[in-house]
Amino acid sequence: MSRLVVVSNRVAPITEGEPTAGGLAAGVMDALRHNGGLWFGWSGQTLPDVVPPESLPPGMPPAIARSGPVTLYTTDLTQRDYNEYYRGFANGTLWPVLHDQTALARFDWAEFAGYRRVNTHFARHLADLVAPDDVIWAHDYHLLCLAGQLREMGLRNRIGLFLHTPWPSPSVLMTVPAHAELVRAMAQYDLIGFQTERDRLAFADYIRRELGGEEAAGGLLHVHGRLIRTGVYPIGVQVDALRAEAVAGAGHAQMQALHRALGERELIMSVERLDYSKGLRQRFAAYERFLANHPAWHRRVEYLQIAPPSRSDVEAYQAIRRELEGEAGRINGRFAELDWTPLRYLNRSFPRAALMPLYAAARVGLVTPLRDGMNLVAKEYVAAQDPANPGVLVLSQFAGAARELDAALLVNPHDEAGVAAALDQALSMSLAERQARHAAMLAVMRRNSLERWRDRFEGDLRALPATGARGRAA
Repeated sequence: MSRLVVVSNRVAPITEGEPTAGGLAAGVMDALRHNGGLWFGWSGQTLPDVVPPESLPPGMPPAIARSGPVTLYTTDLTQRDYNEYYRGFANGTLWPVLHDQTALARFDWAEFAGYRRVNTHFARHLADLVAPDDVIWAHDYHLLCLAGQLREMGLRNRIGLFLHTPWPSPSVLMTVPAHAELVRAMAQYDLIGFQTERDRLAFADYIRRELGGEEAAGGLLHVHGRLIRTGVYPIGVQVDALRAEAVAGAGHAQMQALHRALGERELIMSVERLDYSKGLRQRFAAYERFLANHPAWHRRVEYLQIAPPSRSDVEAYQAIRRELEGEAGRINGRFAELDWTPLRYLNRSFPRAALMPLYAAARVGLVTPLRDGMNLVAKEYVAAQDPANPGVLVLSQFAGAARELDAALLVNPHDEAGVAAALDQALSMSLAERQARHAAMLAVMRRNSLERWRDRFEGDLRALPATGARGRAA
């Protein structure tokens, strides 16, 4: 079978003898190891602007690691590339628009040119790496123009794109002045995968209304003389592995210290990257409303919010960090007692193996993004629970996971009173109801596992007819 070539903004490291960190990385690495292949992306390193990558001698980027039949390749970017491609168009324009936060988006044609330039830079290296029958699987919003650049270089390999983010309605996407050029470039992919049917329909709607395309049965889109297949591939988690990590970590010193600190109190827990799309401001406000509306829970519950820093060189993220730190102090100042701190806010990262037993210890998992492609935290929380005595997931209706985990308590994150009421319901819920809801969610997660996500997308991509032109010999 032909090789799989994975392309993403960053590449997960390989450590021999250790599992790959993170569910997505594990799923992709398993696929690569099955048939052999390579993973290509940015190294995370920047070069001085006086040495742009396009001026460097041609050739393959350096291999940074090998693990059996898998090779990882990386390329550096210049500081200008980083500013225009990554900080600029990808995260200053696309990220807020994809999450319906248009008020936080900016647009600059120079940044869009930088985004196209880095996609071309990736494509140049890939053209030197891929063989004619290789299958190329690109990931996420950083690489919307990659297939277009590869086609211009003469490659006719099967190329697929999976979007981990949501996809906005046409009216929201059109706030980006380069929207038509962007989607025309995306039309050079053979398969585009989305997290939910809502996202897929929004993309198809744009193709029909703005590009004059047509939609056929089976998610096929005809546009500009090309046939694109679209599909829904909800990403999952490795349920049994996560539960095993939760059990293995239950006796660690960190967990013993947590249990001593909690005493008889129940734990509400949330883990989200520090990002405005995650609804952290609204979540703190809803918890404050819960404490105000339900004084019977005072001293009987604590809320632990872990928010690892994200894109800390972007002003919008610096601002939300300052605001959350201030709100945490204000809420504690209003409700805390000498022997009770109602809100613990930790602005740092924890390894997954440490998070799983924390999830398992929490009576409530609070996951309320304003908009999310999927949100694997919700699924990880459910997987980590003890089926005999599970906690309750309170989940935003605007997370992709809500399409599958409808046995959670679904809430509108903009409704402070509604979220507060859901917290009271979750903490008061009987064991029988908790078990029934957990079993229903677990059954869905086993059907839509990480392995099934990976195998369905790769299988559908490989099943597409080859378009008959070349790749370059590796």
